[in-house]
Amino acid sequence: MSILGALTNNMASLSGMVQRPLVAAAAVAVASVSADISDKLPSYRSNDACSTSGLSHNTSLQDWNSSWVSHISVSKLANLSFISRIPLPVPNINFPIPNTGCNFVPKQLYSSVASSPLLLNLYQSAYLVKARKSASYNHDISSTSPSEVSYRWHLPEPNAIDVSGGSDCSSAKFRTVVVLLGWLGAKQKHLKKYAEWYTSRGYHAITFTLPMSDILKYQPGGKVEEHIDSLVSHLADWLEEEHGKNLVFHTFSNTGWLTYGVILEQFQKHDPSLMGRIRGCVVDSAPVAAPDPQVWASGFSAAFLKKRSVAAKGTMDSNESGMDALVGSNNGVVAPKPAVTEAALLVVLEKFFGVVLKFPTVNRRLSDVLSLLSARQPSCPQLYIYSSADRVIPAGSVESFIKEQKRAGHEVRACNFVSTPHVDHFRNDPKLYTCELTGFLEDCVLPCCKQSH
Repeated sequence: MSILGALTNNMASLSGMVQRPLVAAAAVAVASVSADISDKLPSYRSNDACSTSGLSHNTSLQDWNSSWVSHISVSKLANLSFISRIPLPVPNINFPIPNTGCNFVPKQLYSSVASSPLLLNLYQSAYLVKARKSASYNHDISSTSPSEVSYRWHLPEPNAIDVSGGSDCSSAKFRTVVVLLGWLGAKQKHLKKYAEWYTSRGYHAITFTLPMSDILKYQPGGKVEEHIDSLVSHLADWLEEEHGKNLVFHTFSNTGWLTYGVILEQFQKHDPSLMGRIRGCVVDSAPVAAPDPQVWASGFSAAFLKKRSVAAKGTMDSNESGMDALVGSNNGVVAPKPAVTEAALLVVLEKFFGVVLKFPTVNRRLSDVLSLLSARQPSCPQLYIYSSADRVIPAGSVESFIKEQKRAGHEVRACNFVSTPHVDHFRNDPKLYTCELTGFLEDCVLPCCKQSH
């Protein structure tokens, strides 16, 4: 992204004053970093109280036009630009054919069509690879391992689609893509459980991550920009294929939030009408309205140290055992103290970003994106999920931003998980998290789903 590019382009001018702290930071990070974060399994806990009020926890496709289906051929489907760009083989299952008309709904499965190799290529975690119009871009999927793919498309689970022909809710979900924008250091496997939650309820989902290696080796016009440009291009193509399709964004931490801002910027620049197709935004563990060296230091430290970072730990009851180093004990609630190595890394990174974020090019670029996110967001409902125990994004910053959005006339919901750590609210309290998502989607994004219950 341009933010990171500006960072990279100005690093050379820091000279020895910044190079020495960077070397120290690298040494501390190498000494402290642990193995790759393992896939997290949900651990069920009791619900925390939240600030969202009036949530409803209730959760069309019309008649299938058989005469239309009888005229479908693989060759005709291949002419649809969006379908023809999805080449990944998938499991051999039957899937209802998506419709190209506004009020079209499957009434039964047509296995002779659904079992064709072309449609099978549509199902689950499809790699979306599209050559940019510029001849200089040549992305070879054969050389890309699954862990390196920046984004994947996940189609709705077949059993989540109402094939009886009477559900407006099912039709609305099938025409909605939820775009999941990962946090710094997130991989595809970390977003998989979120995508599965959405697809199990009939939504399309895209999981987008920026590899740390690409971020640290950022070059203008390089992989990071290609990833974002390709995602924006695919979203625009999908929306243009058929009337009535919509987007929902689900962002994580500062990286996902800033990526969302860059996507909005691209939409406004190339086709402002796309802004009106955004029906909702879920913001998990963000935002901070202004560049803050402490926030950036905490974010990079958490990405480097992963599970060993204090950011991966929430608050605990003071009566719990095994808490040797505690800080901020109030009303029996305590927070873990960072290890010596992490404390040293945080000091070095905070000093580093204290210098870098003041560079005119960096500050200007960040200000442009953050200004758009503050003052020119689409007029869709917003849901903010955060925690008082977050050691990366201060809860006060999130609450301040929420107040500003409400003053600007946006429909805003929010839930403070109180004791859960940064971008880990779903794993720590899946019941409350999914309750918030369901209520937001049904009440604000797709009200037809609430009415259908």
